[in-house]
This record gives sequence, structure tokens and C-alpha cells, in this order.
Amino acid sequence: MKHLIIGVSAAGIAAAKTIRALRPDDEIVMAAKDKEVHSRCMLHHFIGGAKSAEEINFAGADFFEKNNIKFLADEEITAVTPQKNCALGARSGEITYDTLLITTGARYFIPPIQGFREAKNVFGLRDLSDARRIDDAAKGAAECVIVGSGLVGLDAAYALCERGVKCRIVEMEDRISPLQLDKTAAAPYQKFFEEAGCEFYLSKRACGMEMDDAGNATHVLLESGERLPCAFVVVTAGVRPNVEFLDGSGITVDRCVKVDDYMRTNVENIWAAGDVAGLSGIWPNAALQGETAAKNICCGCVKYTDRYAMKNTMNFFGLTTLSLGPNSAEPGDEVIINECRTSYMKAIVRDGRVIHLTIQGDISNTGFWQELVKRGVKVRKEARALSRLSYADFWNCDEKSGEYLWAK
Repeated sequence: MKHLIIGVSAAGIAAAKTIRALRPDDEIVMAAKDKEVHSRCMLHHFIGGAKSAEEINFAGADFFEKNNIKFLADEEITAVTPQKNCALGARSGEITYDTLLITTGARYFIPPIQGFREAKNVFGLRDLSDARRIDDAAKGAAECVIVGSGLVGLDAAYALCERGVKCRIVEMEDRISPLQLDKTAAAPYQKFFEEAGCEFYLSKRACGMEMDDAGNATHVLLESGERLPCAFVVVTAGVRPNVEFLDGSGITVDRCVKVDDYMRTNVENIWAAGDVAGLSGIWPNAALQGETAAKNICCGCVKYTDRYAMKNTMNFFGLTTLSLGPNSAEPGDEVIINECRTSYMKAIVRDGRVIHLTIQGDISNTGFWQELVKRGVKVRKEARALSRLSYADFWNCDEKSGEYLWAK
């Protein structure tokens, strides 16, 4: 049997490993427009010069040879024809398959702001080719503008600061990383970045840019009237799934590829996983989706159940933070804050259940909080302070089977 996997991201690599383990003799072909496997979580290390392209290859240099997988690098798939069980590659032409797994991920989005889509030196940051363009632009550059202060924007700023590039960061909200942090948790990060040379323009919006005769941005314009000089611009304004090549294929797409609980599309022998399936944008979940799809490709019957995606950790300048769930309280919610000189903890409790948690400082031994938030385990019946709870407070034991279970 021949399996075709489009994409070599977390989902694709995890799927290939699983298929090879379950089907040692089957043919596996992977096709991607990327030339190299890379971790997008480590792109800032590449831009900052701390790691090479080879060092951010999370699969290993000999992955394809070791697993007897044919890798079609720099191969953009332009169409899929389920009726013929084939995909069309821009370089290879028709590529047949018995089963197909789509893990094409997502790409960055440039908002329709005057000049942003036309200027030659405006970049997103999603894959290694983007990082290479930013790396080239940063050579000899003194300053840049970053639009968006989410985790990707801060990653870019951290890397560029290490290279001595002054970063001016524009954020629509009144604090940095607003999806994960409140003002208290955001403040120390902002201070660290400012000490590294960054300037923040909070509660500000970009509305256009000035370009030189060569078509390069020279200034980013803000609605407030400010003109921010720049040698280049990095935009981190969200992503869009790579699904255009599926137009006319008959595979159901509703912004993302629609899949069932088994990661299967509406076509019997086609699955999808990772960002393109739209279930979760974080790395471990994408890998688990790929693994789940692969098991089902090999005639398993495994449900994908972990659809909880609102979980992040960050570490800038040695300060770590765990953020779980939506960071906004509604009327009637209880907001609990524990703060001291070295740590900050905030919990939003609704009907006895924690729906959001921020822990800043030492985040060791906090993994159980993800399960409490995701599973909706009640915590307010516990007499102890939230900051002193542990796994042990929420385990029950099934008297018949002896299995450990989360408390209801």
C-alpha cells in the first residue's frame, strides 16, 4: 500500500513515524514545498543566530533514509483528484496514492493595510523560508517595526534584539501578548524587552506605510499620526490554513479541512491533521492528530479527543509563564490573585471551575492545571488555597479496576 503525506510539519512527521512502525513494508511518500524539515517553534533561534537550519530539524538529519520514506522536497502540491487517487505536484506531476494525509499547515496573513501587501520588505514569520528572509533583511539593519505582540511577534523581537536590531512593536491592545497575559503579567516582559532596546506602541494601529522608489517600506504610519522608521517590517497578525489546492477536489473545506473524530475527511481514503484541520494550533496537539490519523490509516479505530487548544507557556529573559484558557472574566466570575515578589498567579473561577489560569515565575509541577481546566474539574470545594493544590487533590481510584481517575 502507498501512503502519501503532504507536509513535513509536526503532524506529518508524527504520522510518518506511526505508519512506518505499524506498516514496515508499506510505501510512504512525503511531499512538501519546504526544502527542509524544521520546527517553527524554534525559528527565532535561527533568526537570532543561536541555531542553524540543521539544528532546528526536529525529525533528525537521517529521518527519511532511516524510515525508508521518499521525500519530495520543494514540491508544491497544486491539486488533489480523489477520483484518480492522485495529487498533482508542481515539479513531479501526478503522484498516486492509496491513502492520503493532508498536513499542509497554515501560512501567515498580511492585513489589507495600505502598502503592507505591496512593499518588498514586509515579512511574516511562519516557516524557515520566512525566517531566512528576515535573516537577510536584518543583516546591516539598525531598526525594524513588528506589527503584533503575540508570541510570534515577541519571538521575532527577542531574536532581532540579540542581533542588535532596534524593534518598534505596534499592538492594538493595551498590553503585550494580550491573549495570554493581563497587565500585571505583561508588565515585567515589557520591561525586559524595553531594557533590551525595544519600544512599544500599545493601543495603536498601523494604517499605512511610506515606501522608497525601490518599493521598500521606510516608515510605518500609525492612526495616531506617528511615523515609525524601519529597514523592514515583520507582521504577526494571524494565520490562514493552506487549503486552496483542494478547490474542486470534493474534499469538504470550511475555512479548514473538515474532519471527523478519526481525522478522516469526507473522502474515504483521505485524512487531515495539524493546523490545516483547524482543531488546535499548538505543536503537541498537531503531532497527536498526525499520530491518530496514521493509526486510523492503518485500519485502527482511534478517536482524537484533545481539542483543548488554549494553553501556552512562554520564556523570555528567563521569566516563565503558563497561561491556560481565555484570559477574560465575565460578570459573576471569581478572580483569585496570589502575588509575591517572585511569582504571580491568577485564576478565573466560574461555577467552581477554573476557566483561566496564569502562573508566572516557577511553573514546575503545574501540568495538572491543564487537566483541571480542560476537564472542568471543580476546585472551589477544596479548602486549600489554589496555589497549594496538587495532583493528589484530584485523583480518585476506581475500586473495581484500581485505575486512577480524575475527580468529577
